[in-house]
Amino acid sequence: MSTKVENIKNYLESKNVKPTYHRIMIMKYLEDSKEHPTAEKIYEDVVKTIPTISKTTVYNTLKVFVEEGIVEELNIAGTTTHYDLSKQDHDHFLCLECGRIYDISPEESLGRNCVDTIEGNKVDEVKCYYKGICKECLEKDN
Repeated sequence: MSTKVENIKNYLESKNVKPTYHRIMIMKYLEDSKEHPTAEKIYEDVVKTIPTISKTTVYNTLKVFVEEGIVEELNIAGTTTHYDLSKQDHDHFLCLECGRIYDISPEESLGRNCVDTIEGNKVDEVKCYYKGICKECLEKDN
């Protein structure tokens, strides 16, 4: 077994997720992906390697990963759910022209408010989404 697959197996076990072959391969896909793929995109790409995998398996695996805090669901556009494996806290930017979602580091984020309470309410998490035109699309337009 490759070191990467072994690391994924150990990571899933540490999160109390049974490391089935399909789960390991979906996790490997997410680790290798530089995008924030949809479940459909994950299925389309993984089925090329595992022809017997079903869409249901992909959706169920993602559901387990979300429940166990392994991946985050992104609903920036409001129409499609994307998945993010990043283990570091960060925000996201959606390009309204090309549709790509980019990571924004906490240092670059303008909307973060480092507070632990607001009007007496305890804050556990802050997520910011930015929407606009990415620099690649701006360069193409000029």
